[in-house]
Amino acid sequence: MRKIVVRLLRRVKLQIRRLRRETADKGLAMRCQIVLLAGKGRTRPVIADGVGCSVSWVNRIVARFDQYGIAGLIDRREDNGQEKVDEHFLSILYDVVDGSPQDYGYPRPTWTRELLTKVMRQLTGIKVHPTTMSRALKRIGARLGRPRPTVGCPWPKRRRQRRMREIRNVLKALPPDEITVYLDEVDIHLNPKIGLDWMNRGTQKEVQTPGNNVKRYLCGALDAATGLVTWVKAEKKNTLIFIAMLKKLVEVYPDKKVIHIVLDNFKIHSSKAAQAAVQSLGGTVVLHFLPPYCPTENKIERLWLDVHANVTRNHKCGNMNDLMRRVANYLNGRNRRKAASSKKAA
Repeated sequence: MRKIVVRLLRRVKLQIRRLRRETADKGLAMRCQIVLLAGKGRTRPVIADGVGCSVSWVNRIVARFDQYGIAGLIDRREDNGQEKVDEHFLSILYDVVDGSPQDYGYPRPTWTRELLTKVMRQLTGIKVHPTTMSRALKRIGARLGRPRPTVGCPWPKRRRQRRMREIRNVLKALPPDEITVYLDEVDIHLNPKIGLDWMNRGTQKEVQTPGNNVKRYLCGALDAATGLVTWVKAEKKNTLIFIAMLKKLVEVYPDKKVIHIVLDNFKIHSSKAAQAAVQSLGGTVVLHFLPPYCPTENKIERLWLDVHANVTRNHKCGNMNDLMRRVANYLNGRNRRKAASSKKAA
């Protein structure tokens, strides 16, 4: 393969080296490197392999340098005029991504880059390529994720807000001998729930499932002040696990006059047996029921997501005892980290 003959004066070579060293533009640094290698008499394939580009690209860069000198190495796209994807464009794109194509008259339920370019052209008059749309999505921090299924609260908005305000007002300024916890139950399945994972191209990981599913249940209470979690486990999710949780909370917090529990409207929390258990504790436990179907208001929900992400998702445990042991290890480790963090802060 014929060498590219580029004669570089020492002064020009030093200028190109300094430009390559000081620039934050990786493309410009690559173009400088191509010219410097060509000045050493390297062949086109060697240069292309060294900088990670095509031979034709090497030829174009060298030709531009021969014609324009160092100025030919600068990205000429800055002469294209006003930037299309400006802050105004990005702010509109952010709102569009938050919605659905059906909000803009398209039957498709999910976004594609091509559909986003169409909608953005309608809204802004600016036409961009799907590749440019990818960069715009990256700039606003958009990601390709899995939506969370939810059930809408049947209460009117005003009633829901009033209820949440009542709960917050009660919990806002508790005396030292009272405490707030957020309570909820979670299912642990021996048949693993499948979640996203990194894989090499052309491969797909496999998760073995035992076939016959086995379930266990945790009832947990998250301390609003310290972040520590208390939990009990059971083979059935019924009123008994809730009552066991109430008794354990009284044991864990013997110095607290009142334990305020924020929880959802699951039937085991308000059954006759549950009501009797609360009354038997003589006012030590006070229940604060959230509006229906408002899981985001229960702070322990985030903890259960972490348990699934760190333990149960795609797990390879062959028996339930092993799986429950790993769940307990994760929760104990989390409590140790929270306690250590609180000591440092103190």
